Amino acid sequence: MTAEDLRKGPLPMAFSVNTNVGAMVALQNLNSTQSSLMTTENRINTGLKVASAKDNAAVWAIAQGQRAVSSSLNSVVSSLQRGQSTVDVALSAGTSVSDLLNQMNEKALAASDTTLDTASRSALNDEFKSLRDQINKVVNNAVFNGANMLKSGGTTVKALANSDGTAVITVAAQDLSLGGSILTSALGTGATINTVTSATNMIATVNAAITAVSSAMGKLGTGDKALASHLTFIQSLQNTIDAGIGNMVDADLAKESANLQALQTKQQLGIQALSIANQSSSSLLGLFR
Repeated sequence: MTAEDLRKGPLPMAFSVNTNVGAMVALQNLNSTQSSLMTTENRINTGLKVASAKDNAAVWAIAQGQRAVSSSLNSVVSSLQRGQSTVDVALSAGTSVSDLLNQMNEKALAASDTTLDTASRSALNDEFKSLRDQINKVVNNAVFNGANMLKSGGTTVKALANSDGTAVITVAAQDLSLGGSILTSALGTGATINTVTSATNMIATVNAAITAVSSAMGKLGTGDKALASHLTFIQSLQNTIDAGIGNMVDADLAKESANLQALQTKQQLGIQALSIANQSSSSLLGLFR
């Protein structure tokens, strides 16, 4: 080959029936288009641009880790909601106990009147004892999901606070049973207002009990508020995590739709190009006529 030949550029490709380079190139391009088309169709079908580790191993691993956190937060939400319901039942029962104490105070005050006759004082005493006995009925029925925060030795709520279970929100039980730490033995089964002296003494006892119950209710209310506030935060956190996962793995369907149209057109053109390339071999027959 001379220098003049080299300046003219590469030699033209020889005509051959054994090797059809044009068809091979057209087939290679068509296969590439077909592969891209399958990827786009899969994204449209699943709605995911990263559906498995083979799509993008790093992103898929991160997304799986965040999915585990989001799934764990479902248990946290359930625990907080269960704890909140338990405290709500205790608050409702505690309000009833406070109302009963107010009525008991009213009866004791009425019974302290020195001008009251024996029959009236006895009637007031019967009402007082009936109200007193209702307290234990209310306390014993303040149960949610088997948990009672108001009875003696009641259940302290410990709700999950994070996804790995290392933190809890605690709401302490409050013993509102008669003769317990809050409603002392002075309000126990022997408490009566059948005399002026006992009625007068009972006024101070009931007032002290009302103050103590109000304090216990305040603690329950604070705990309930803490549970509600943390529940709102956890639900917001879970939504944010889910949105973050979507940003990483969700497909842009508008973009994929446009890409699908382009690839389908490209596929049709590739098929036509391959058909044309395959026909080039038959043109050689004209050389032998």
